[in-house]
Amino acid sequence: MLRRSGRRSKKAGEEEEEEKPMENGVSPEQGATEASPEVGRARDGAPAACSQPSPRVRPRLVFHTQLAHGSPTGKIEGFSNVKELYTKIAQVFGISPTEILFCTLNTHKVDMQKLLGGQIGLEDFIFAHVRGDTKEVEVTKTEDALGLTITDNGAGYAFIKRIKDGSIMNRVQTVCVGDSIEAINDQSIVGCRHYEVAKMLRELPRTQPFTLRLVQPKRAFDMIGQRTKSSKCPGEGKGASGKETLRLRARGAASLEELPSAREEAAARSVDDLLESYMGIRDVELASTMVEVARECLSPADFARSLDSVLGEFAFPGEFVAEVWAAISGAKGGRK
Repeated sequence: MLRRSGRRSKKAGEEEEEEKPMENGVSPEQGATEASPEVGRARDGAPAACSQPSPRVRPRLVFHTQLAHGSPTGKIEGFSNVKELYTKIAQVFGISPTEILFCTLNTHKVDMQKLLGGQIGLEDFIFAHVRGDTKEVEVTKTEDALGLTITDNGAGYAFIKRIKDGSIMNRVQTVCVGDSIEAINDQSIVGCRHYEVAKMLRELPRTQPFTLRLVQPKRAFDMIGQRTKSSKCPGEGKGASGKETLRLRARGAASLEELPSAREEAAARSVDDLLESYMGIRDVELASTMVEVARECLSPADFARSLDSVLGEFAFPGEFVAEVWAAISGAKGGRK
């Protein structure tokens, strides 16, 4: 006798349990314990003195976003790092994630002071800057330093964060802050970190011309109004105070954290200045990570070992590590 294939039909009255979506990379059930029939009852059968408290419910975090050159407003949620953030933005606007060069917070302008780093305030409005025109420039390196400060977007693109006044690159009018460096002498650097790109530029020989292929962000008309706060829908972002931010990490899931203290912010700024001085890069997230590493260290030697275990790929020189420790100690009140 032939049997009918296919899914078994449900009995009357049975309801299929709907799978709940993940929010910010964490399932609502993750980490929660299922209530047992024995909860509230002691082993001998007598009622327990008190029941266990229910786990804290993770707030729903929804952020508003636009393309910086102009677009409708979209909503994104459920991301744990910058790459996932770019993917969510790309899905909203029907573009490829590789089109996004970087994001700014609360302004559509190419403002490096508003650059999205490792933290997003719960009321921040995210503007995505996408690829615009490509240009090539030829430069002759007449000095050791070109005058560029490099950062990256955490997803494969390095770009110019600062151009030093009076420097070689400051005299090249077509090179602008916000330009993504796509190639050096026709060698693609897409996928390289900022410190790798800065090292390549430092090692270019003097007196010889070289070419840079740059991609500038698509420009917007200034008639687009600047947003300072996003208008949340009821229930979005509730359960988190205004003193909290969403911390994005290169390794691991995002977390909701209190804003850093004034001393920690000062320490991170000092470390970021040292990164620019020693390595030609700016990276607030990297600086904040180094400040976090220093929290549990009691001496410069402890700090050097901890940095090597957490950020060993950077191969920081000993002199730089010593200055970073001194800067963090000074900003936090003179720890020796």
